[in-house]
Amino acid sequence: MPVIIESEGLELSEFERQLKQAEEDIMTWETNQAMIWDSDPMEAPKFVKFIDEILVLIESLRSLLNEYRKAKELLHRADRVLQLAMSWMEGELIHLLIQHKQFFEPKYMSFRCCVADVVYDESFVSVEEEPEEASQRNRSSNGNESERCTVDLVHPHAIPRLKSIANVMFASNYGQEFCQAFINMRKDALDEYLVILRMENFSIEDILKMEWKSLNHEIRKWCCSMKIIIRVYLASEKKLCDQIFGDMGAVNTCCFIETSKASIAYLLNFGEAVVMGTHQPEKLFRLLDMYEVLGDLLMDIDSLYSEDSGSDIRIEFHKLFIQLGDFARATLAEFGNAIASNTATSPFLGGGIHPLTKYVMNYIKTLMEYVVTLNLLLKYQDAEYSNPVLEHENEQGISSSTSCPMALHLLSITSTLEANLENRSKLYKDAALQHVFLMNNFHYIVGKVKDSKLRYFFGDAWIRQHIAKVQQHATSYVRASWSSVLLLLKVDGSLSKSAFKERCRCFNVAFEDVYKNQTGWCIRDQQLREDLQISTSQKVVLAYRNFIGRNSAIDSEKIVKYPVEDLENYLLDLFGGSPRSLHNTRRK
Repeated sequence: MPVIIESEGLELSEFERQLKQAEEDIMTWETNQAMIWDSDPMEAPKFVKFIDEILVLIESLRSLLNEYRKAKELLHRADRVLQLAMSWMEGELIHLLIQHKQFFEPKYMSFRCCVADVVYDESFVSVEEEPEEASQRNRSSNGNESERCTVDLVHPHAIPRLKSIANVMFASNYGQEFCQAFINMRKDALDEYLVILRMENFSIEDILKMEWKSLNHEIRKWCCSMKIIIRVYLASEKKLCDQIFGDMGAVNTCCFIETSKASIAYLLNFGEAVVMGTHQPEKLFRLLDMYEVLGDLLMDIDSLYSEDSGSDIRIEFHKLFIQLGDFARATLAEFGNAIASNTATSPFLGGGIHPLTKYVMNYIKTLMEYVVTLNLLLKYQDAEYSNPVLEHENEQGISSSTSCPMALHLLSITSTLEANLENRSKLYKDAALQHVFLMNNFHYIVGKVKDSKLRYFFGDAWIRQHIAKVQQHATSYVRASWSSVLLLLKVDGSLSKSAFKERCRCFNVAFEDVYKNQTGWCIRDQQLREDLQISTSQKVVLAYRNFIGRNSAIDSEKIVKYPVEDLENYLLDLFGGSPRSLHNTRRK
């Protein structure tokens, strides 16, 4: 017994001496409160060596547990020293991640997510039009803004220090503590960046209750943020994880997924809340933006979350992509229904271009910016779309088709609009005004088609057909408006003075009534107005001149109220949109 006790004392006394020195060293570092990895370059290697010695001491004491009773007490003391050291290193890790955190340089914030904006009133009452060249400029600026790139989210000189801490903590079986601290810090950094991008954390209920103006703004921010977060931020986060955990297997993937999944879930939840809303036509362009953005990012998502542990995120992204496509199709269908159901009980004042016509034509003109996407979405919606698509190159080199899914859908929409306008025209009691209204609106429709990409989807035959409709309504207007007036001027020979006087009186009354009414009618297009004035003048002025000429034997100076030249000038006042009355005095 004395020999055994002496042996135990000699062996354990050395371990106890080493342990006491370690306890003094750790207390010294705690007292100094200096960040080891940010102080003297020699301090970090000393601390790593100190950890190595503690690990060796712990391993030695574990090997003696079955031989010496006091070994257990010393082992507990050594574990406490190691725990204090690991706590210190965790603090070092957090300090380094905060102190050397970096956000994007301004050049990486230049992602432009603008699309052509046409502002629509939900009740089809008003529309603001954007020139087509501005629309094309905005849309084209969205082409190459989302190139993939990575940045340093943590300053490069801090990476070796972080890697060193990771190696020590994992070697000390404190890898889980390292990962948790790392994940928490990087999650906070990503949350901070979402704040920089002005992404607010709305609940699904908040989004569903949001007014369209606000939701429209939030969707635009979402589209921009998705591109930046996925293609730059998360790509850079993945690079950071590779630098620190690259040779640690599943730990790398786990830390990256845990860092990003909360923010990814928020971005996905926002999209899911949007597709829970109603199918309002004004939402379609933003839905298509979201659909295109997500479709463009699917390969990036599949690459970032390629491991089995990232399958849930991949699945959710693909699921939202499909939901956005379905919702966009349903919204486009609702647009057609909204046109058909938009009725009125009173005629549109002045017979001008109805706001519904402007709304629809500007709406479908803007759809041209999404034609590739819409063709894909509509391709399998109806059996008729499975027919071969006839395409040809027009003189400007733009691929066109008059039987692709989008073309067929556009024709359906405009047919619905034309039927609506026909019904609205019947609200006018004056047949002539019915034709002016239809002429105005059909002329506007044709102009929008001819002067935009729509012409490649409607085709020249459709354009010719609708130009003929405009001309037909112009002819019908002249007939409805002036036939009874022209009958007063129709005579086979000369009239008696009394008969001539009566005819002139009836003509004056009829002409003044037409003038009073039709100066208040509206034809905004200058060329269309001039053409109608000319065709009217050719019939009315010629008949009036002939009527007076046939009765030249009569002293007509006191009978004829309106000389031919004055009558011709008065006809130029028609369709100005402001009612006027002729003075009841004869010009001298």
